Amino acid sequence: MSPLFKPIVMPAPYVRSFAIAALLGTTVLAAPLTAALADGAGNAPIQLAQAVAPQDQAAAGPAATKAETVEQRISTLHAELAITAGEEADWNGVAQAMRDNAVAMDKLVAARTASDPQTMTAVDDLKAYQKFAQAHVDGLKGLTASFATLYDSMPDAQKKVADQVFLNRQQQRAGTPAHS
Repeated sequence: MSPLFKPIVMPAPYVRSFAIAALLGTTVLAAPLTAALADGAGNAPIQLAQAVAPQDQAAAGPAATKAETVEQRISTLHAELAITAGEEADWNGVAQAMRDNAVAMDKLVAARTASDPQTMTAVDDLKAYQKFAQAHVDGLKGLTASFATLYDSMPDAQKKVADQVFLNRQQQRAGTPAHS
């Protein structure tokens, strides 16, 4: 067996402490989502389109406003990446993945908002959070696949621009200054 694959052996008290910490960590992550949805804020879950652009509006309103926000993100990214006419077909796959991700999250938010938070158990809350996390993972897989196709078709200079655009977005979300 490779040293990279050695099983980690921990005494039972540590395993229990780790399990409790993981459960509490999940609860802490789910709590802001629950509170935001109970208040009717539909923009609380992670918007997959934010994987490539920050949210332009602090408080998203009805679904039509969200669709416009996704379209704004798509347009902004299109311009920043300087998508050429030859790349348009591959770009359309990226744009559609962003739209699909927004629709999937909107459906989850609507279902969650329609449920009575007073009747939800802690387990229900965690299951709802799991649905959001799974939708995020599934959507990110689709977005990554479609973006990889586009990225692979780009010339090296344009790839460097794309790399910088994504780095800048990551730094903006983290609150660190972007370098050009």
